Amino acid sequence: MPHTHHGACQCGTVRFEISGAFDCFFLCHCARCRKDTGSAHAANLFSTTATITWASGQDNITTYKVPNTRHEKSFCRTCGSAVPGLQMDGALLVVPAGSLDSAIDIRPNAHICCADRAGWDSNLQDVPSMDGLPG
Repeated sequence: MPHTHHGACQCGTVRFEISGAFDCFFLCHCARCRKDTGSAHAANLFSTTATITWASGQDNITTYKVPNTRHEKSFCRTCGSAVPGLQMDGALLVVPAGSLDSAIDIRPNAHICCADRAGWDSNLQDVPSMDGLPG
């Protein structure tokens, strides 16, 4: 039975369904991914066989390609949320894990580009964890 996953952007304008399995799941710490996400790392799923069907909002997606690199990011023009994109001339589906509304059964395979990791993103085991917002 094929895997099916549903997802959307933050505002709900862009909605999609992915059919098929993910090949790998990487947490990328490169400077470009940190800029894309505004966070410590990107969390992206990759597949060379899964297919994406846009339920709505495909015309509201913008893809930014960093000149002279393979780096690109697709996002909703309304809310700015990262959404899936086809890269390498359609050979690779890249899915931001946080864009999925359904659970996935794959854990990250690796932290990558760790040489670029932000200095504040290490030795975090002593940082308190909270179930909600502080205060």
